[in-house]
Amino acid sequence: MKQRMNPEERRERRRRVVARSKFALPSAITLLSVLCGFSSVVMSINAAGDHTGIYFLWASGLLLAAGVFDGLDGRIARATNTATEFGVQLDSLADVLSFGMAPAILAYRYGFFELGLLDPQLRAVGWGASFVFVACGALRLARFNVQVGSVDSRFFVGMPIPLGAACIASVILCWPESPAHATVAYLFAAELVVVGLLMVSTIRFPSFKKRSHSPNSVRNNTVLVVLLLGTAPILRERFFLVFFGLFTLVSLAINLGWKVGWRGVEPPLKKVHAPEPLPD
Repeated sequence: MKQRMNPEERRERRRRVVARSKFALPSAITLLSVLCGFSSVVMSINAAGDHTGIYFLWASGLLLAAGVFDGLDGRIARATNTATEFGVQLDSLADVLSFGMAPAILAYRYGFFELGLLDPQLRAVGWGASFVFVACGALRLARFNVQVGSVDSRFFVGMPIPLGAACIASVILCWPESPAHATVAYLFAAELVVVGLLMVSTIRFPSFKKRSHSPNSVRNNTVLVVLLLGTAPILRERFFLVFFGLFTLVSLAINLGWKVGWRGVEPPLKKVHAPEPLPD
């Protein structure tokens, strides 16, 4: 006969179950990001017939949803003090799929597949540009993993790969139908290459993973969120394109300002001694 547990033993058992669940929660959210990335690939493959734009809209929206889950997993891990090396490695693998492979397949299917049936050169250019995006994303993640703790965590070195995927998805959200002219497709290929190069560059992009508790910073962030929410109904489908475009341009302007001696935003520290493992 199984011996019944006393109240103290039941409480201890519940505590262990809750502790194990806390460690599983960040990984479960990371897998939701993988699900969104995989579903985006499925939507890209299914884009055929007379309603390809609808599939491309879904594929792009799923990439943005993957970015939301990618931002949540690290924050929840830090909030619950359940950050682990396993979670960091899982996050990197998920990022390669959701923000590297998935947007590259979407970009190739959207920008080059239809026109490429008549123009083999365009198809080859699209193939190459999509590969450059994937390769640069993988290199950027590998560099991030080896630089954890040795660079200023207020900034990312190179464009974060979720931002790179968002730059591609935001264009498709604005113009969901495949390009009708080769010139537009070549411009889209140039965007893939430029975004890829930004990911492997040494340009610093602000990171919002370390929150400031100063009153001025909290007030400024609140005003910024209100402004973003206010412009979303006005810009509608162009909101993401404007938002990610401005963020990229502002980041480039800050780096240029540092080169000429501007210190309105404090430049990154040269050396960092305390490691802080933050998932990308």
